[in-house]
Amino acid sequence: MAEPLEVVRPVLTGTAWLVGGAVRDRLLGRPVLDLDVVVDGDVRAAARGVAGATGGPLFPLSEEFGAWRVLAADRSWHIDLSPLRGGTLEADLGLRDFTVNALAEPFGGGDIVDLHGGRADLDARRLRMVAPAAFDDDPLRVVRAPRLAAELGFVIDPETVAAARERAPRAADVAQERVFAELRRLLDADDALRGMTLLAEVGATAAVLPELSALAGIEQTRYHHLDAHDHTLEVLERVIELERDPAAVFGERDGARVAALLAEPLADETTRGGALRWGALLHDAAKPQTQVPLPAGGYGFPGHDKVGADLTREVLGRLRASERLRAHVAGLARHHLRLGFLVHQRPLGPREVYDYLVKAGPVAADVTLLSVADRLATRGHKADAAIAAHLELAREVLPQALDWQASGGPEPLVRGDELADELGISPGPELGRVLEELRAAQFAGEVTTREDALTLAKRL
Repeated sequence: MAEPLEVVRPVLTGTAWLVGGAVRDRLLGRPVLDLDVVVDGDVRAAARGVAGATGGPLFPLSEEFGAWRVLAADRSWHIDLSPLRGGTLEADLGLRDFTVNALAEPFGGGDIVDLHGGRADLDARRLRMVAPAAFDDDPLRVVRAPRLAAELGFVIDPETVAAARERAPRAADVAQERVFAELRRLLDADDALRGMTLLAEVGATAAVLPELSALAGIEQTRYHHLDAHDHTLEVLERVIELERDPAAVFGERDGARVAALLAEPLADETTRGGALRWGALLHDAAKPQTQVPLPAGGYGFPGHDKVGADLTREVLGRLRASERLRAHVAGLARHHLRLGFLVHQRPLGPREVYDYLVKAGPVAADVTLLSVADRLATRGHKADAAIAAHLELAREVLPQALDWQASGGPEPLVRGDELADELGISPGPELGRVLEELRAAQFAGEVTTREDALTLAKRL
């Protein structure tokens, strides 16, 4: 595949500049699949020329600001073209967020334009605002700073942190789909945990994820060594560790299957692994609402899984996430305690495993992983024994959950319409009950043929 820049360079030889993150990433040696270009002239004509070179479609991004987007023919990259803000390149760069993004590379040839010390900040791996007004112009930049720092491994300079903190409350007023895009990328970053710490440091967590801030100071039982907020961040850390090296917990064979599962695309440009990180962040979100004192000391949180599932849907709905992601992460919150309840029922028979897989539904494998991360992050009273027992059960159940995820469960030995004819009953709750019992018996190995299934159905 041709490099995007080389495809468009021949048609942008006039007064046009590559700007922003594309220049930054080129200098850092990172892949560049999202190009931003400013044009001193007719932006629409420039976009048509680029579309001719790429063979892909073009469409307006903003009628108000005159911006256009052109896609590659195979949709693997895109280029956004905009008019100069402020009328000159100097004014345009002065309106950008951070110095490392205030760089311009002329398509007509010549040196990179660096008016704000961006290259020095790149060398120092430092994120520094172009001017304090950057956060006034767009409060979302308060969230973008931690996201970029997490993605690039940069530090945020102290004056930028101070300016961001002063303006952080305004981030609550930004269009929520823009907030979600930044949070999604922050959580997907290699150093997401540091990103979350920086989000709090600049004061943005309370503005864009108040449910997480509300967990601070929520005391738990003696089985926890941290309050609910710090526990949540440790669960996120354990999820990331599981993503990076699932074989360390589940062995080579199942570890490889876990890695494949978590790499699957899910929704909203995130994978099942990314969704699991959202699950870690929100699984205990309802603890403030459900906290009750315990007679033996500490606090319990009855129903926080169910209330948390509803709250998770509410949070992701506010952020304009897709229904698929909302349902998936809500399922993680709803079922994150289920495997832990089964630890005391070991050894499990096939029927108990079947019941777990059915009730956890399409997130059975994912929530098994979340429960492991949750257990590893709970290191209070008698932690070692509890962790060992939980891991033993998870290693037993996970392969079956992965099989269930891959196949959707066993193929029925007899179809519902066939069964209705054989039993002489109409479709309805009674037929559904018999079909479910047959499925459970089949999973448990109690029936293995169509004839076995019909015999059991008639007895039922």
